[in-house]
Amino acid sequence: MGEIRDIEVVVFDVLGTLVDESSGLRAAIREATPASDEAAVGDLVTLWQQHCEHEQQRIQRGHRPYANTEVIDAEAARRVAEQAGIDDPAAVARLATAGQRLPPWDDSVAGLGRLARRFPVIGLSNASRTALLRLDAHTGLRWHQALSAEAVLAYKPAPEVYRLAVDTAGCPPERVLMVAAHAWDLRGARAAGLRTAYVRRPAGDPPTSSDDFDGRFDGLDQLVDALTPGQVASGSP
Repeated sequence: MGEIRDIEVVVFDVLGTLVDESSGLRAAIREATPASDEAAVGDLVTLWQQHCEHEQQRIQRGHRPYANTEVIDAEAARRVAEQAGIDDPAAVARLATAGQRLPPWDDSVAGLGRLARRFPVIGLSNASRTALLRLDAHTGLRWHQALSAEAVLAYKPAPEVYRLAVDTAGCPPERVLMVAAHAWDLRGARAAGLRTAYVRRPAGDPPTSSDDFDGRFDGLDQLVDALTPGQVASGSP
């Protein structure tokens, strides 16, 4: 795995990388449909995720005006409710905010905390500004700034999202490390000039043999260890 050198700022994908999106959606759907068995809940989770992915892709391709994840999640909640026969408006409204209550992975809070003592840490997510705020409060994740792709009215892997992170970091892109559990996200970051590190998660998008990332890790502890003391950002203790 080795070391990753000459990094000033670390940028993290959030959904799937720092929080367990699939388990969080499953828990919310199970709460809304207590009579459903595990297979039915799994089908509803798939319905939700496919809707969100499809709509974000439509926006990326210019087939739909930009809508943030709160809008798209509300659409997904209505589709799940229709499929499951939920007719309680309060239950549907709560389900629509499931993305704001996702659980962190076991190593996320401690690993991010360790890293944030040594580097400026930025969260960079397709989640809306409000969703990021609520998710931060729910999980206790520690970053110095959370950036939503909503600020540039786009979704990763659009290059303007990564430029937002680089502009915020205030240093050259080759000194910014993008960390994600999704190879597609890291390919977008690499195309924008950022350094890249893959962290394996059960529901992530693993790299192929042709992906040239700066590091591949089994968890955040390995990543933090790879960012050696010699790489502490200027001005850090």
